[in-house]
Amino acid sequence: MSIAENRRARYDYHIEEQFEAGVVLSGWEIKAIRAGQVQLTDGYVMIKDGELFLIGCRINALRSASTHVTPEADRTKKLLMHKAEIKRLVGKVEQRGFTLVPLNLHYKGGRVKADIALAKGKAQHDKRETEKKRDWEREKGQLMRHASTGRKG
Repeated sequence: MSIAENRRARYDYHIEEQFEAGVVLSGWEIKAIRAGQVQLTDGYVMIKDGELFLIGCRINALRSASTHVTPEADRTKKLLMHKAEIKRLVGKVEQRGFTLVPLNLHYKGGRVKADIALAKGKAQHDKRETEKKRDWEREKGQLMRHASTGRKG
């Protein structure tokens, strides 16, 4: 079940490969995520000392958060993956100019997981092409629905 999705990622980047990673969260963050207080649009993944970190993922604390915890909405979250996968990602990011972007957060077996993608940035003309394609698909769907009802005009 999807929690939050980064729709801008598919618009701004060519997605090459997708990976799933665990997310290290604290208790108040889990409660806020269950309440839908998460935003992923400005997020990106950074590699530091052979570890992955999710930066820019905003989790707004609930008003009922505990008094002894000071919630930080833009806290950097550690991502969990196998060392071999991380090494492979490091190689691709450093050599070929790829970047790592979060695609979505979802539940899997009661835990919060993040889908991250190895991606290359799109040029402005590629973004326009994506928009044209999306508009055509929408228009085609409307025409098909219109034609199937038997109406004219």
